[in-house]
Amino acid sequence: MSVKEIKGQLICDTCGSDNHFETNDDKTYVKCHACGREYFGGYNELLELNKVNIEERAKAKGKKIVEDKLKDILKKLK
Repeated sequence: MSVKEIKGQLICDTCGSDNHFETNDDKTYVKCHACGREYFGGYNELLELNKVNIEERAKAKGKKIVEDKLKDILKKLK
């Protein structure tokens, strides 16, 4: 089975903005331009704070993959 890419934006834990981030070169620091919140744990901190959203997207993607495969199998059985 192959690994599927799950796309989506990380969101600021304070203001919910999803596209106003500034990072340093190695992503160990992230700042939200919308509200000014600084993530001194960098990209990893932002990932951790978005863990629930990421898991929900993964579950939805997994469900879609299973449904599509099931439809394909049922179509081939007819």
